[in-house]
Amino acid sequence: MSGCHGPQMKMDPGLHQDKKPSWIKVRLPNNPVFWSTKSLITDLKLVTVCEEAQCPNRWECWGQGTATFMIAGEKCTRACGFCAVKTAKPDALEADEPVRVAEATRRMKLRHVVITAVARDDLRDGGAEHFQQTIEAVRAVNPGIVIEVLVPDFNDRDWALQMVMDARPHIFNHNLETVERLTPLVRSRAKYHRSLAVLKKAKAMVGGKVATKSGIMLGLGEQRDEILRAMDDLLEADVTVLTMGQYLRPTPRHLPVVDYIEPAVFDELKQIALDKGFRHVASGPLVRSSYHAADFRPELDIMDEIEKAASVRGLDLQPEDLPIPAATPALVRASVS
Repeated sequence: MSGCHGPQMKMDPGLHQDKKPSWIKVRLPNNPVFWSTKSLITDLKLVTVCEEAQCPNRWECWGQGTATFMIAGEKCTRACGFCAVKTAKPDALEADEPVRVAEATRRMKLRHVVITAVARDDLRDGGAEHFQQTIEAVRAVNPGIVIEVLVPDFNDRDWALQMVMDARPHIFNHNLETVERLTPLVRSRAKYHRSLAVLKKAKAMVGGKVATKSGIMLGLGEQRDEILRAMDDLLEADVTVLTMGQYLRPTPRHLPVVDYIEPAVFDELKQIALDKGFRHVASGPLVRSSYHAADFRPELDIMDEIEKAASVRGLDLQPEDLPIPAATPALVRASVS
């Protein structure tokens, strides 16, 4: 990386061979549900981040009939050093994509769906309206589903972010990805404090009635004190859910792995994060932002005020009692028969 301005990373060529530590194991597909899910996604002409980002858990998740849908195309306007999604001039948005995603969630009988997207800096709203339409189409077809979004930063345009929050996702996820020092090297055009601001504003826009979530990758050369500072910064931004996983190099053209973090360190960092005040933490070598997303039930965060009121009346609320925002009349046409 000689001649590059900004933060530098020491590189050990021995770390970038095909052989990885014993704790980095990827399960191959052996469940017929995996193949039926793949067929369904192909049939509906959908894109999943599971494949585009080469997620190491896609065999397991698809085998369980779950997936993270990537809307707004598979071509990103940014070129982040860690990401396997292709960088190119994006195609036009597909008007019927929200309905196709909704149909997929219906056929898969999902109770929890994650909707993400490439960065669309070519669009004035960064794709925010497309997120809004997809959330609303999914809810119109599956009124009881828990909806999680994993969004880009929309270039910190509040009016665009407001469009997403007006659709009332239960979980708002925007990844910090790495520590402040490494952000200019790791994330194309993104800014550390901008991401923190987006997370904080998203929660404020709905009066706290959303669980906010973020994730960081380890193994890019970050220091322990920098990780702890990132945790504190996220808590200051009112984030309650944290994921931490090992960075794995998608191709030789991407940033190298500086360190393979041992599972025991991930366990230690998880406990530190919980002690600091995060309500939910997933931390491990193969943890990814959407891995087992439904297991953490972070939507419980938005039940706090309801529980306070219910306790006065002696009620015992359960996750299934979570109120789901109603679909607006304008969205009924998005329903799939």
